[in-house]
Amino acid sequence: MAKKETKPAEQTPAVNIEEALNRSEQFFNKNKKIIFASLIAIIVIIVGGMLYKSKVVEPREVKAAEAMFPGETYFVNGEFEKALSGDGVDYIGFEEIANTYGNTKAGKLANAYAGLCYAQLDNFEEAAKYLAKFDGKDEMASPAVLGALANCYASMEDFSKAAATFEEAAKKADNALLSPYYLFQAGLVYELSLENPAKALKLYNSIKFDYPNSKEAQTIEQYITRVSSK
Repeated sequence: MAKKETKPAEQTPAVNIEEALNRSEQFFNKNKKIIFASLIAIIVIIVGGMLYKSKVVEPREVKAAEAMFPGETYFVNGEFEKALSGDGVDYIGFEEIANTYGNTKAGKLANAYAGLCYAQLDNFEEAAKYLAKFDGKDEMASPAVLGALANCYASMEDFSKAAATFEEAAKKADNALLSPYYLFQAGLVYELSLENPAKALKLYNSIKFDYPNSKEAQTIEQYITRVSSK
């Protein structure tokens, strides 16, 4: 996307539209790992608070929370197989934590971690299964997990589910940081994969008018122009 110091989009329309189209078409192919990696920061930022709260509730919550800590280290370090399945020593893995302590806060969070691990390992079917089990209330984590789930659907070429889930993530986020981002991803799916320019235009216009100060709004006009000509 254009940086502030570049010339306005209307002065070089051909170049900007070509670049925008190229980025859109490559979105789900070349950048899928970057997309999931960007979610790690959101999840890790909130995990401390969630696990701290769980430790003062009851022994089962404490046990589940304590089981999580080695996995978080493996996860942040990019050791996704160990984080998912355990290290064969004293850590059982997010998958087992999710299955054993699924009714605890830590167990629910383990579902999100397990899903993200599977996504990083390109097993999108298993990733979607675990991400769909996550039932969190956090205003940042819940939309982020839905966004990851949408990307799994897109990677499996279930574009209708992908678009709907991106829209759900935008609605659940209900803020100027995440909502326009997920609306934009939904718009790309409708435009490029589902060939529904009318729906894409509606979402692009929502970014333009409902989130005019967002990062996405700065360049959304070129996407509006593109779908309007279809």
